[in-house]
Amino acid sequence: MTFNWPLRLDPNGVPEIEPEWLAKNSERVQIVDVRESDEFTGPLGHIDRAQLVPLATLPEALSALSRDKPVVAVCRSGGRSARATQFLNANGFEAANLPGGMQRWRQEGR
Repeated sequence: MTFNWPLRLDPNGVPEIEPEWLAKNSERVQIVDVRESDEFTGPLGHIDRAQLVPLATLPEALSALSRDKPVVAVCRSGGRSARATQFLNANGFEAANLPGGMQRWRQEGR
């Protein structure tokens, strides 16, 4: 499946999606937050509709994700979610990273 969304590649070739697009289109994707549970419920909170799947548990959680809908990976600042994006894409998912993570999401007023 190829989803038509405005991706760009970071310098390492990891697909990224801008927060503004995600805010307007969140129902069109699966949002996977790869932080730990205390971060998910902590001061930065989480994006509505996000599913908590800590990065260390992602390999075991693949069967719970739909391959019919693209995935946006989210973390605190974008590093762990970039690794998650690479892993998801290598395992047959269409995935993108949210650059800047929850820090950027909140800084931009979301």
